[in-house]
Amino acid sequence: MTPARTSIVDWDAIDTVLLDMDGTLLDLAFDTFFWRSLVPQRYAHLHGMTVAAAQELLAPRFDAKAGTLEWYCLDHWARDLGMDLKALKREHAAQIRFLPGARDFLARVRARGKRTVVVTNAHRDTFEVKAARTGIDRLVDSVHCSHDFAAPKETEAFWRALTAREPFDVERTLLVEDSLTVLKAAREYGVRHTVAIRRPDSQLPPRAISGYASVDGVFELV
Repeated sequence: MTPARTSIVDWDAIDTVLLDMDGTLLDLAFDTFFWRSLVPQRYAHLHGMTVAAAQELLAPRFDAKAGTLEWYCLDHWARDLGMDLKALKREHAAQIRFLPGARDFLARVRARGKRTVVVTNAHRDTFEVKAARTGIDRLVDSVHCSHDFAAPKETEAFWRALTAREPFDVERTLLVEDSLTVLKAAREYGVRHTVAIRRPDSQLPPRAISGYASVDGVFELV
C-alpha cells in the first residue's frame, strides 16, 4: 500500500503520538468476529439455543454497557456469560493481525524521534493475548490500558489519570483513534491534534467521518 505523499499531520508540531489499538493499529475484524459471531455461537451451544436466538439475547446486554468500563472488561463478561473468554481469544488468536501498513507506520514514527504510546480500552488479558500474537508491546514506547485507571477513554477521568502516569504536552500530542466518542473526550481535555480512522475493520468499507481530520488507515500519516 502506497503512503500518501503529503501527510495531514504536521510532524514538526508533534512530540507524543497516542495510539488506539483495536481499529487503529490492529484490525477490528477480529473483535467483530469474536463478539458478534464466536461468543454467540459458544453461548448458544452452552444453553441449547440457536445462534440467532443467542445473538438476539446478547445484543441488548452488550449495548447496555457501551461506553462503560464493563463493556471492555473481560472479567465482567466472563462472569456474565459463564465463559472463559481469554481462553477463547487464545484459541482464535491466529486471526489477530495488524491493519495494513500499521507496523511500518510505528517504525517510521519512532524513527522520527516521536514517543509512541498505545492507549487502549482493552482489558489487560485481551492485551496480553494480542501482544503475544503481534508483538505490539515491543513496537511502541509504552502501553496504558484504561482498566489501569478504572476509567474508560470516553471519560475525563481517564485523561487526567493518563497525564499523571504518562506526562505529555496536550499542545504537542497527536491522538489517532477510531472511536469518535474517545476523540471528543480527548479534544475536550485539550489534546490539540486528533485523527480519526475511517476503516478500522478491513472487512468493511470506510466510514464517513465529519468533525475530525480522518484517514482510511495510519499508513496515510507518514
